[in-house]
Order: sequence, then structure tokens, then C-alpha cells
Amino acid sequence: MEVYQIRVFLEVARYLSFTEAADALNLTQPAVSAKIKSLESELGTSLFYRLGRKIQLTEVGEFLFEEGAKLIQIENQLIQKIEDIKKGKCGSLKIGCTMALAEGWLPNIVFEYRQQYPSIQVQCLVFESAELLYQAMTSQTVDVGISDVNFEEFSELSTTAIDKISYHVFVSHHHPLAKQRWMSLADLRKYPWALLPAGTPSRLVLDSRLSELGHALDGFLRFETVDTMSLMRTYMMQGNYLGFATNFDFQPECELGTMTAISLQEFALSGSVYLVVPRRLNQANTVDSSSRRSRNLNPTQKLINLLQAKTSPAVSASNVVRLRSPSFVRRSQSSSRSEVLTLSIGVQNGTIPAITAGLIMQRLGLLEHFLPQEGRYSSIQYQIQWQDFSTGAPIVDGLRSRQLNIGVLGDYPLLLSAEDTVQNTRLISFVSTNPDGSCNAVVVPHRSHLHSVDDLRGRAIAVPLRSSAHGMVLRSLNATRLLDQVNLIPFQQQADQFEFSEQYADGYAHFAPFHDIACRRGQFRYLEGCNSEALPAFYGVVVTNELADQYPEVAIAYLRALSAAQYWYDTTPSAPALVAKWTHLDPEVIVQILSSSYQKTQPGRFFSEMQIRPDWLRLHIDQLSQIPGNQHLQAINLNQWIHADFLQQIRA
Repeated sequence: MEVYQIRVFLEVARYLSFTEAADALNLTQPAVSAKIKSLESELGTSLFYRLGRKIQLTEVGEFLFEEGAKLIQIENQLIQKIEDIKKGKCGSLKIGCTMALAEGWLPNIVFEYRQQYPSIQVQCLVFESAELLYQAMTSQTVDVGISDVNFEEFSELSTTAIDKISYHVFVSHHHPLAKQRWMSLADLRKYPWALLPAGTPSRLVLDSRLSELGHALDGFLRFETVDTMSLMRTYMMQGNYLGFATNFDFQPECELGTMTAISLQEFALSGSVYLVVPRRLNQANTVDSSSRRSRNLNPTQKLINLLQAKTSPAVSASNVVRLRSPSFVRRSQSSSRSEVLTLSIGVQNGTIPAITAGLIMQRLGLLEHFLPQEGRYSSIQYQIQWQDFSTGAPIVDGLRSRQLNIGVLGDYPLLLSAEDTVQNTRLISFVSTNPDGSCNAVVVPHRSHLHSVDDLRGRAIAVPLRSSAHGMVLRSLNATRLLDQVNLIPFQQQADQFEFSEQYADGYAHFAPFHDIACRRGQFRYLEGCNSEALPAFYGVVVTNELADQYPEVAIAYLRALSAAQYWYDTTPSAPALVAKWTHLDPEVIVQILSSSYQKTQPGRFFSEMQIRPDWLRLHIDQLSQIPGNQHLQAINLNQWIHADFLQQIRA
């Protein structure tokens, strides 16, 4: 029995005439008669009594006339539904998401989606763990996933960062720590914590980060596992517990002032919110915008387009540094690692232009975060030894003696690290640059009779030997032909101390921030005419050949951490205040010396830049090699010493 046969029957039954039904159906009368006879044959019974030229419905005909109309109505509905689906006017969408996103992030997206596509039925399924969401995605229980854990290690799924997510410690408004804005995990071990169960996304993030830093929850005074965010909230409000969660979890409470979010140094970088789709669907959806407009997209593809349209360039930009997402796949613990790799890093934490390569990276625990853990590195246990120096000279010595394998140096000592005939180091990145070269200076006491560089004849200048300031003095005195008429005496300074004595020398040559500090204190003033050639200044990162050859991924990890430190400093408003707290300097000094961008109208500033400038290096070599005792610098082979391929790896 065909639906079209029913349609023909209904027309004959309505008119009780084959001829009139044929006219209505735009068929011939014999064609209508043939359809009715075929239907009666299939049913095995007559549908009409034939009384001459008149016809009447049989009992079966009466029944089919009443019920057949329903079949036609269903057919019409089915056809319309199919057309709507083809035109994208209706359908269903199942979105799987993790708990942190279900309340604070996803509702606005679902609302906007429903406003655009009101006929599509949307269902949100919340999963307690990333593993359960993964199972739902692979079993096609849900059409699309929204997660704060990346699934990039699974070949059948495709992930795209669509928003950022940050992690904080939350406390009640009456907690003793409620007024704090930045703290370290080390400062919070003595407090009780309320945490979600192992395997939940936020707990994965916390456990993974602690493991990177060589810590574990066992080292905390007390922590309790709670099953829900509501229970965590109760512990925090009634028991003064600390809760670790995302910025979405307690957003209403923070807006109302009943809770406070405390930023953690170890979680200074934001994480990502990921769109997770089956790889086949993502590939099918990779078409240009004009094709998308002309295609009839399914509900999942409509959501993908909506999310991609809402994703800001800042989220998808390649220079955005994000917290590495942990994996829910069980891996071998670090305790089982047999090989120990010691990284001895010489830094200058008191030298503001170099802080992103040392102090900030160290305080935020960034190097530990980016060190390789997979493949041949899965058996390696890292031991990081940060060694802080007041100048670059001991770092050069440490690299030569193999006591250091990474060093952060200013321009002159940076070149000195490459002067060995065996060329023990490789330059892999710049850290910061000062294009106008005004970062070094000579200062004299306020009551001094010295006013310009010409007055230095027969005088004694204290200078940190083999520092960038030393290089500047050598160039300046050589240019004014005073090199053999000025006594340069070594200035010894501890990494955490700074003091110029008026009795020690007639003046002091130093690099930023130390001459700035002396002048700000009001006891010293700048000597005019120094550094007249104003060569661009820079700080860079060198690694030993052994490290570069045997563990190139570690050198790349260091540069990733450096990039992250610079990104954090440039994008975090409170960064200068924190650096000031760590260095015991005025925040104005920090901002004055290190900036996110260089301004010609503001001399003396460094700005973060990792690109190596061979032309600047050559300028320094050409001038310094003319000075007695520095001729050997001319032998530096920049093509062999500079290894920009490490830097290219982090930008790939």
C-alpha cells in the first residue's frame, strides 16, 4: 500500500466520482480507476459499491476514509520536517561540558545559540571528569564538548582554544587572607584546603602543577576532598577552608563580596577553554566563509561557527602563552625517574632588564612547567639550581668552567662568553633591548667638581668589571682618548645589596637600575658626555654546547618559559608592583626601566624582545675590538655562535 494510493482514494471518496477525482488530481479517469483497483487488490476487499454510474463507500472504505487522512497528515509533517532540517531550521544538539563551565561559562553561549536557532533543541550534559567527557565524545553520546582540559593527545578528537580560564585560591570574605591579592602555594601550605575529587578538571590542573614543581598535597597541613562545589562553598564559608577553583566557579559570590579570589604565582598564566569535536566533523567544517554561508549547516556546525565568531584574536593568537593542559591519562610518576639532569642557571635578579629570564621565571615556576616530560625525558628528574649574581662576570666564568649551563648576560659579558677559541656557548635568544643605548651611565657625588667625561682625566672610576657598564666606559674613554688616563677600579657588589661610597672613587659606572637608584636617592648625579656613541644595548641567553647538543628540548623549554614570563609581565597590570616587592625597589623604577614597548621619547628603557640582532652584536664587536685587551673579540664567528633555530622552535 502506497501513500499516493491513499491520496487518490481520499479524493475519489470525497467526490464519490472517479471523473471529478481525476480532474482534482490532474490525472485521467482510467489512471484513477487503476490506482483504486490496485489498492483494493492489495487490501483484498472492495472500497466502493458500484451502483451504475454512482459509487458508495463500503465499511472498509468508510474506515480508510476516516483514518487515511491521518496518514497524509503525517506524510506532510515528515516532508516539512525534512525540509526544515535541510534548511537548518530545526534539529537537536547535545553539548557535553565539564563542571567548571556548566554554570559560569556555557549558559550565555546556549542562550545566544537558542536566540539564533530557536527550533533546535539543545541539551547540556555535565560530566564530573574529563575522562567521562572523553568517553561521551567517542561514544557519540554528545555531539560537541566544551572542556577546560585539552584532548589534543587523542587522534579521534580535535580541540580548539576558544576562551581563557584562570585558576585561583578562593576564601570567604572574613578569612584572614581575604585582603591578599597574590600569594604562592608555599605560603598556603599551613591552611586547610577543600578540593574536588581526583580526576575533576580543576583537581587535575592542581595535581599536575604540583607535580611539575616537585610538590604534592601530602606536604600541605590539611586538605579534604569534597564531592560538589556546594560542599566546597560550605567548607569555605563555615570552616575558613581554602578552595581551588576556576574564575567561573564562584563568580556570583565574588561579585557579591562574600568570597575573594587570590591569584597564585604558580598559576599566573591563564588556561584555555576548549571546543572539542570529532576530527571528521572539524575537517568537514574547514571551509571558507563564503562556502559556509551557502551551505546548510547542521546544529553542531552552527555552534562551531558561533563559538569561532566569538573567539577573540587574543585567544587564538600564536603569541599568547597559556598554562599547559594536564592529561587525565595515567603516566609514570616522577619518583620512578632514574636519570637526574641538573640545570644550573646564572641570572641577575637585581638587574631589571634581565628579570624575565630569571626572577619572574623563577617566582612563577615557569621553567618547571615547560620542561619536557615525554619520550626520552620521561625518565629524567630535573634539578634546577638558580644562581643569582650582581653582574655578568661570574656568569661568564661559570659557563667557562661548566659550573653553569645557562646564563643571562648583558652585551659586553655576553660577547665575553663567546670569546673562547672553542666557543663553549651558543646564543639562543635576546631577553630585552634598549635601542638608544642609554642604559649605562657614570654618576658622581652631587658636590663633585666633575661635570663631563673630559673631567675624568687623572680620576678613578669604580666599575663592575666585565659588565655592560664596563664595556660602555671602555668605549667612551677610548673615543675621547682618555683610556690610559683614567683609573678603573673594580666595584664589588653583592646580589642583594647596593651602596655607592663617596670615598671609594670619584665616580661610578653602572648599569640599570643601579645608577637610577643612586640618583633617585639624591646623593649622586649623572656625568655628562658619557656613552656618546649610544650603541644599542641588550641582554641575551646563552647555553653551553653540551646542553644544546644533548638536550635541545630543554633549551627550547627555557625559551618557552622566557616567552611566558615576558607575556605575563606585559599583560599583567600588577606585575611591576610584584616585581618591586620581590626586588625591594620602587615600582616606578621597575616601570621606568622595563616596558612592554619601546618609546623614543622615553630613553633608558628596555623592552622585552627575544629576536637576536646580529647587526647590534657586530657594532659592539667592532668598537670593543679596537680597545687594548679586547682584540680577541674580533675573532667571534657570529654565524657559528648565534643559533636562532631554538627561537624558531617556540614560534612554530
